[in-house]
Amino acid sequence: MTQRFHSITPGVHLSEQVAEALSAEIRAGRPAAGEKLPTEAALVEQFAVSRTVVREAVSRLKSLGVVESRQGSGVFVRQAAFAPLNFDTRSAASRQAVIQMVEVRRALEAEVAALAAQRRNATDIERIRQAIVALDEAVKAGGDGADEDVNYHRAIADAAQNPFLISTLDYLRQFLRGVTRVTRANEARRADFARQVRDEHEAIAGAIEAGDATRARRVAARHMDNAIKRIEQADPGFWKEAGVQLASPLVSGAIRR
Repeated sequence: MTQRFHSITPGVHLSEQVAEALSAEIRAGRPAAGEKLPTEAALVEQFAVSRTVVREAVSRLKSLGVVESRQGSGVFVRQAAFAPLNFDTRSAASRQAVIQMVEVRRALEAEVAALAAQRRNATDIERIRQAIVALDEAVKAGGDGADEDVNYHRAIADAAQNPFLISTLDYLRQFLRGVTRVTRANEARRADFARQVRDEHEAIAGAIEAGDATRARRVAARHMDNAIKRIEQADPGFWKEAGVQLASPLVSGAIRR
């Protein structure tokens, strides 16, 4: 990997550009699985960026499982059976992109709710109910309830008792964080939207508590469908601000709605 990679566009999100360029080279086998990445100094020279940018890019690849550090030896490409998913959030600052990402959530979370209805126990139901109360209190206190919303959806995922689904949702959520901020901001700007979301959360919890998998799947899917409808009603001024939020740097975290 002695050649200069894809050109890096000056400006924000340099670490994401470097990470994407490195990922592309790794997928092409340069370097191959098990081989060592160039040194930090070499990457700084090749990409013409700072050491901080390189460190952030490599850290991102580590979090995705693309590379790993070996103490005293450097950073190496991991052996992997498949290439990790990659979402380019720089092109996601649009209403259509937000809608498409909510569609991804709908495909997964409707089934998670159905499984939760089939497998939940008393402790699961209590956690889901506590999460709704905490979310209500956060909103009443003037917050957006984002963190509390995370706990609500995670409680449902835990009740589904499928670690692979939980891991999949957690993985996707780190990429969809910007979309979550947009949906939350959109729903918070109108009282009727906020009420709708609260009622939808309650409907999902009720179906899970009743052990009705069919209804849980239906109301969870409707929750996502309605999120799309609410997004479609956002005005152009809102999207101008939302584009800035979507273009912000990604960090690990759960998607919140």
